[in-house]
Amino acid sequence: MTVLGLPLDRVDSGPKTTGAAKFSAEYPYPGLTHAALVHATISRGRITAIDTREAEALPGVVTVLTHHNAPPLKPPQKVNPLNLPSMVSGTQVNYLQTDEVHWDGQPVAVVVAETLDAAREAANLVRVTYEQRASTVDFETAAPHARQQKNSPISQGFAKKGHAERALTEAPVSVDLRYTTPVYNHNALEPHATTAVWEGDRLTVHDATQTLDWFRRHLARRFGIPLANVRVLAPYVGGGFGGKGSIWAGTILAALAARATGRPVRLMLTREGVYRTVGGRTPSVQRVALGAGTDGRLTTLIHTSVARVGRTGGIPEQITSQSQHLYAADNILLRQQITELDLVPNTSMRAPGESIGTFALESAVDEFAGTLGIDPIEFRLRNEPAVNPLDGKKFSHRMLREAYELGAERFGWASRTREPGSMRDGRWLVGMGVASAYHPAWQFTANVTLRLAADGTVVLRCGFQEMGMGGATAQAQIVADALGVPFDAVHVVYGDSALPIAPGAGGSMQTASVAGSVLAACAKLRRRLRAGGGADLPDLVRRSGRSFVEVAVGADSGIGRILGQAKFFAKFFLDSRRWAKAAAGAHFCEVRVDPDTAEVRVSRWLGVFDVGRVVNAKTTASQLRGGIVMGIGMALSEHTLVDPRTGRIMNPGLGDYHVPVHADVPPIDVTWLGEPDPTMPLGVVGVGEVGITGVAAAIANAVHHATGKRIRDLPITLDKLL
Repeated sequence: MTVLGLPLDRVDSGPKTTGAAKFSAEYPYPGLTHAALVHATISRGRITAIDTREAEALPGVVTVLTHHNAPPLKPPQKVNPLNLPSMVSGTQVNYLQTDEVHWDGQPVAVVVAETLDAAREAANLVRVTYEQRASTVDFETAAPHARQQKNSPISQGFAKKGHAERALTEAPVSVDLRYTTPVYNHNALEPHATTAVWEGDRLTVHDATQTLDWFRRHLARRFGIPLANVRVLAPYVGGGFGGKGSIWAGTILAALAARATGRPVRLMLTREGVYRTVGGRTPSVQRVALGAGTDGRLTTLIHTSVARVGRTGGIPEQITSQSQHLYAADNILLRQQITELDLVPNTSMRAPGESIGTFALESAVDEFAGTLGIDPIEFRLRNEPAVNPLDGKKFSHRMLREAYELGAERFGWASRTREPGSMRDGRWLVGMGVASAYHPAWQFTANVTLRLAADGTVVLRCGFQEMGMGGATAQAQIVADALGVPFDAVHVVYGDSALPIAPGAGGSMQTASVAGSVLAACAKLRRRLRAGGGADLPDLVRRSGRSFVEVAVGADSGIGRILGQAKFFAKFFLDSRRWAKAAAGAHFCEVRVDPDTAEVRVSRWLGVFDVGRVVNAKTTASQLRGGIVMGIGMALSEHTLVDPRTGRIMNPGLGDYHVPVHADVPPIDVTWLGEPDPTMPLGVVGVGEVGITGVAAAIANAVHHATGKRIRDLPITLDKLL
């Protein structure tokens, strides 16, 4: 019997539940010191004076590093999508190397002390004087002056088919709508933390990172040491969601402080420190305009967006991505614009682009269906494309119609009355809403080694990351299935840059990427043993007189690495020309709204997903539910408040930035169709990102059905409904 698809417990569940698992801030070293950051209090300018005397006099303080005495540090590389490791830098700021300040919260000093309390107390005693310069920090006033985003291999800033604006004016029925989404900040269970140790010119870093290899290369370049002299360890990461996919100030300054003091340094960001130094999701202003005939067939689809980046970094989000693929229309216009602000640069956050892009598109589709007098599911199915609408590419795999049909039956959609405000349960107004989920599927290269011992045990070594999604468990299941060995006989070693290189954990690509190489390694091992289909592989090893057989796929250096990168880019561009690959799904949401207080409660949820083959049912369900919960927060409560005068974040922490708690989350039913994508390894597509897409729209659509009010500006708060 295959172990693929079974809901097996995570292989790291024991260490995590017993406390044996060590996270990046839990590694002991002799002479360990602690560091704390001093943050700038202006949004743009320069430091004219910095007084560290009172801080340095505090008992236990080892040193205070500023731009006057910090060791030299090389600047980050400029971002180049064709040089993937260059994209790991969160900002272009060269910390503590100049007197320049680029945003409110930028670190301008780091205190190192014998204890964490002393470091943080001393950081409060550093006095900084500034010369302020004119800054731009208000997104709302900057948005009208945004510039066109350029196309790149990872995001299209502009795309069109036909004459969308003209078709809109000629359409018998049309809508032209505006949506906004705010800034959102990362709140992973484990805040960013780094333990850095130098031994001569060799650097070891324990860090909460999602990208071991790119991270390691960045550190080697910044500190001017050979790549082989840097080791990054991240066996356990307490959540990332994109925020730990880049290198931020805490990591760089921990390593800088360790070099300056000659002692191990631990730097744990406070919750406020995360907000001040780590990017979040960009705000957006979006326009969605739809035109159709009276038969409900779309004739035109326009989706434009304005988002922000920092003046010192940030990557534009693919806000109109899903609008290339979800609906058949003869005319399509997609445009993304960006504006640069003097704020901490934005960064990836679960399904960057599609999370907020689906809110606008799926809200507009729902509203347009109401204008046409067509059921919102029927309208979506009526406009379901046979090929990719924008360019005619084939879908590698698409079962969105089946997801809606199954979901409608299981959710009881037929019981929904059409008129808004027509359903009640006692005093509560009841509403039902739907929305499509969508996220592209990617596959990168991964290097692995696989060892089969004569005693039947198997060791897979690969430098991928485990952030709680069950990656190691899934890869163990894949190995067990491919080699015909028990699941418990497989041991997966991961989370260390000394292991064979793997892609970062992001974009829902890690499972498929590593699986492709794992399958190749298993096939290579079978060939090495000349094993037939039903062979007992451990017995073949024993009969060969060897204690083990080991194979490798990919190379970390030399000509092998160059060839591997060339192979990746060739496959990436060839696939992008041939196929439209994606995970998709249908969200069904029920809300209850108090007619007097406008309190919104999400009371029931069903998600039906087309995510290819599922490797582990338990971890897949967990990922999909987690995405939905995160989407509930995006829709109803999360909102980073940025002072439009100063650029200062006004609610930097969980006391004032409200994420969903248990009372906010209903029973969430998730299911999947389970049909493999034939163009992906094992048919795996990815589940980490798709769950959040469409969630905010499903809630907004349900709220409209309950109350008759359309909320086009997130979050959906009481004042917007009263």
